[in-house]
Amino acid sequence: MSKTPKNAHKPRGRTRVAVIATGLGASVLLGAGSAVAAHTDGQGDVFASGTATQLADSARAQAHEQHQEALAKKKAEQRAKDRKADRGSRAADREGGVKKNANAWTKPVSGKYELSAGFGNSGGRWAHKHSGQDFAVPTGTPVKAVHGGTVVKAGPNGAGDGSSYGNAIVIKHENGTYSQYAHLSKLNVKSGQKVETGQKIGLSGSTGNSSGPHLHFEIRSTPDYGSGKEPIEVMRSHGVKV
Repeated sequence: MSKTPKNAHKPRGRTRVAVIATGLGASVLLGAGSAVAAHTDGQGDVFASGTATQLADSARAQAHEQHQEALAKKKAEQRAKDRKADRGSRAADREGGVKKNANAWTKPVSGKYELSAGFGNSGGRWAHKHSGQDFAVPTGTPVKAVHGGTVVKAGPNGAGDGSSYGNAIVIKHENGTYSQYAHLSKLNVKSGQKVETGQKIGLSGSTGNSSGPHLHFEIRSTPDYGSGKEPIEVMRSHGVKV
């Protein structure tokens, strides 16, 4: 009489479940997609493979979700920085506006300069006494409106005041005075245009009757030649140190 081998009648399903459980445990330990392929039959292989795929898909979905959360956090931080910078910019603009209103006049040139021929000087260079103040600056130096107003003259030949001025601009201000800028190499405004304090209106040069690059600057009581005032004194009366 033959003996029945041990475990001969044990259900194969239990063995399969144990092996699958072992595979799942290995998958978790080894990472998504690293399923163990030790199974008792083909059905177990298919089940374990499907489970490993699900684990891999789940891991990818989780990684994607974490990536999206990180991006959203980064965008939120950037928006917060942008809002802070924008608030700072608006505050600076408000502060600048207060300072601008407190000192609504400014120098006619940017950067370094030297005062050369002054108002009332006489000599062979002028048919009459010098009608303004010269600022010795290199050609191309930005020239600014000393105060807000309306351009009433702009063009060559002194904008109508004579060829000795070269390219020139005259601006009318609300207090009834006029400022004139001459010998320019370039004009950035035209007659009738509104300008603000400190706005660039042209570039310095040496056009017209000029011995070298500079800005000829006048303060006038009318838009025309012959009504000039001592410009340095006028500028100082408006709080501008020249």
